[in-house]
Amino acid sequence: MNTLIIRADATPEIGTGHVMRCLALAQAWLDKGGKVVFISHCESDALRQRLIAEGIDLISVDKSHPDPADWNFTSGILDQLKTLGTERDPWLVVDGYHFDAEYQKSIKAAGYKLLWIDDYGHADHYYADLVLNQNISADPFLYNNREPYTQLLMGISYVLLRREFKRWQGWQREIPPIAQKVLVTLGGADPENVTLKVIQALKRVEVPGLEARIIVGPANPHREVLEVEVAGAEHLQLANNAANMPELISWADLAVCAGGSTFYELAFMQLPSFVIVIAENQKLNVAYLQKQHLCRNISYWPALDLTEISKAMKRLIFNEKIRKEMSEKLRRTVDGLGDRRIIAAILDYGNQHGKQ
Repeated sequence: MNTLIIRADATPEIGTGHVMRCLALAQAWLDKGGKVVFISHCESDALRQRLIAEGIDLISVDKSHPDPADWNFTSGILDQLKTLGTERDPWLVVDGYHFDAEYQKSIKAAGYKLLWIDDYGHADHYYADLVLNQNISADPFLYNNREPYTQLLMGISYVLLRREFKRWQGWQREIPPIAQKVLVTLGGADPENVTLKVIQALKRVEVPGLEARIIVGPANPHREVLEVEVAGAEHLQLANNAANMPELISWADLAVCAGGSTFYELAFMQLPSFVIVIAENQKLNVAYLQKQHLCRNISYWPALDLTEISKAMKRLIFNEKIRKEMSEKLRRTVDGLGDRRIIAAILDYGNQHGKQ
């Protein structure tokens, strides 16, 4: 296994999801004996330490694309790595909506094989060797403007899950008559502080024995505001930068989450969920999930109404039948083998187009 080079960023505006799903791929690559270099503009100390603790070489980028300083710095690092290494045509993985077609073109011109992680076809053209869209809404039509050599990896069979989820393979969730344990997880950053609205809605839900654990991500700038909001409410607990996500998900009977990658972690753990669209690019995917009865969609975040949220939560909390049906569908949706399929695709592509 050669060196895998990953380019992804994490800021309060971008969030941490791109880095976290790339971490899952990095872990799988490391487990197969390869080496991973992460080139990142990461503003979270906790996330940087997590990458380093995994045995990943982390190189920090001061400014992100489209700032020209990004490619000037990144290309210089890539040249150094290529000179020091023994690999021919090393692989680069890029994940982030701020990276565009020109960034892809520059990578290919520099002589790298490229895996491009995407969610909704945001680039004008695709020059990557492999394009990965792990969402249920993935459609080849989104990538019609691509090079003849570009291959597509589409759909939830390619969902990336971090190593800590793997030991839960085959675990079976029990559905209680009343869902008293609620997990709230709205991304690593949550710049619009949607979490605050959910906490306020939970305060209106009158269910005996109700508990809620609210995850505050490593890039969330609103921690102090949230601490004030939960003060005095013993049934509401904040979990700062939770490192035990599978355990928290297994504890819960119900979740409130955003429409990003975390949903697939909840799906793997068969946890019935309310999904709030917190970004425009999540709308299509959440619509597909709702259509397949894999979640309950509350609203796009600017239209959130506290009374409606609390009423919707209470209905599902007491509806054991719907939660059981949803959990069973989720169990059949994400099998946890996405990283294997992606690595196999990388290696197969290398075999088809020269030794990697």
